[in-house]
Amino acid sequence: MSQLNEVFKRLQEQQKTQRELKKMYREALAVNAGYHEAVEELEALKVKKKQIEAGVKADLKEEFDKLEGLKLNIAGDKQMLSDIALTQLTKGEAVKVIDENQVEYEPLFTVRFQKIR
Repeated sequence: MSQLNEVFKRLQEQQKTQRELKKMYREALAVNAGYHEAVEELEALKVKKKQIEAGVKADLKEEFDKLEGLKLNIAGDKQMLSDIALTQLTKGEAVKVIDENQVEYEPLFTVRFQKIR
């Protein structure tokens, strides 16, 4: 447990240093005139890009509606895949899937920590 806390404290210190360096970088950009000009040009191009995309989406409305439905189905299937894999793992069963090219995949699990309130 103490090794876990040592690594956690080291990680927090590194993240603090990282935040400080990023803040310094943002402050340096804030005083750079060339950067501000580039940002303004970029914003104008983004607006133009959005207008073009909106026109194409209007022309292909049916296909984009289908795309949105597919996104929802894919998200649901990914969640179901995770749930089934976790259930099999807790039962002690082997967990792997094979695609159409006979390539095997095994699950990758991660652990994250969050503050206790």
